[in-house]
Amino acid sequence: MTASGSGRFGGVLEQIGSEVAALTDRGRPADYIPLLAGADPGRFGMAVAEPDGTVYGVNDWQEPFSTQSITKVFALALVLASEGEEIWRRVGREPSGNPFNSLVQLEYENGVPRNPFINAGALVVTDRLQTLTGNAAGRVRDLLREESGNPAVDFVAEVADSEAAHGDRNAALAHFMASYGNIANPVPELLAAYFRQCSIAASCQDLASAAGFLARRGVRADGSMLLTPSQAKRVNAVMLTCGTYDAAGEFAYRVGLPGKSGVGGGIVAVVPGVCTLCVWSPGLDRRGNSVAGVWALDRFTTLTGLSVF
Repeated sequence: MTASGSGRFGGVLEQIGSEVAALTDRGRPADYIPLLAGADPGRFGMAVAEPDGTVYGVNDWQEPFSTQSITKVFALALVLASEGEEIWRRVGREPSGNPFNSLVQLEYENGVPRNPFINAGALVVTDRLQTLTGNAAGRVRDLLREESGNPAVDFVAEVADSEAAHGDRNAALAHFMASYGNIANPVPELLAAYFRQCSIAASCQDLASAAGFLARRGVRADGSMLLTPSQAKRVNAVMLTCGTYDAAGEFAYRVGLPGKSGVGGGIVAVVPGVCTLCVWSPGLDRRGNSVAGVWALDRFTTLTGLSVF
């Protein structure tokens, strides 16, 4: 079910959509991935999905965009669903305090990344998913398709190729961790899977719907279990503390929800038991988070009073 301007959240979204148009500073699109650099920072979309599948949206809420690091949440969920807590032997659960592609902490901490949402940690998670499935990127795409109900969610080959051509830092992270025995697959194979995963295009509607299992205590759209309630709680906890890189404290302070951002300008957020949200606007702040997206989520929690605090 979809509803663009009615019901519980329709009016709030319409108000936010009107207010966001007045923002004068929208940030700048990611310029280190050439195919993202030309995105229009004036674009904005927002969607809210209720646990029963009803989705509300405003502005560009049905426009596909590059999901990038948002896919890390779904890769982590698949690994947890497959083998429980084993992944935490190879990646931590602490905020990094450093940029998402930093090499600094890996040397201090013997090749074990701080959390699964910085690039190093996501590479470890994708490596494990590749070992478990033989097709990490394909499984992430399939999960997004299944939970969103949209079979058109897919990779964008040009984005994956662009990231591969400018992926020296990720290659350095992967090789460095491999030197400590924390990468099992050949690094070129891992990088190809990781870049494909990050290249998936989906809309706010798709992502708000697909993340619904995090609001339903691990229950998928078809009623089956993807995660246990405890696992869903823990994914939300790591999203809250680590999901917006070295701005996680500011995001928690302003928004008060678990969230995961991507440099394509999207942010997914969760109100456990109530709804999931996705916002998109390509202009980023210096830490890689959507300026208008954070602002809109701040307004949402202020107007509705919905927060985990």
